[in-house]
Amino acid sequence: MKKKELQVAALKNGTVIDHIPSDKLFTVVSLLHLQDVTANITIGNNFESEKLGKKGIIKIADRFFSSEEINRLSVIAPNIVLNIIKDYEVVEKKPVIMPDELEGIVKCNNPKCITNNEPMQTRFHVIDKEKGLLKCHYCEKEQSKDNIKLL
Repeated sequence: MKKKELQVAALKNGTVIDHIPSDKLFTVVSLLHLQDVTANITIGNNFESEKLGKKGIIKIADRFFSSEEINRLSVIAPNIVLNIIKDYEVVEKKPVIMPDELEGIVKCNNPKCITNNEPMQTRFHVIDKEKGLLKCHYCEKEQSKDNIKLL
């Protein structure tokens, strides 16, 4: 396959977040607090994608993400890919996969849950990664990733 054009400038070191569903792009920006970053950031949206139809992409110079940040991303946009760039080369492609447990990321939507009434961290078991079904460790209420609130 021939590349017709380079849509975004090359990155020396940093992370490219690729395959973001277009409707989730700005949620990802907000979740990672990229509006506060002083490094060079390129954000593109509505690029053609065979998998998604339309996709978003974010390139962040000199920034690499923690497991906790990646786990937060998995709740919003599973199946995105992090490309780790060092010296203009992709040294690693990390698919973002929802972990089996989420701690301190999602708010329980049961008002009677202890996590909403005591100062303690939330904990969810991911019972269906495909559908994004979560179950609270404490009150056992199930909720879908489509109606969750992030902490």
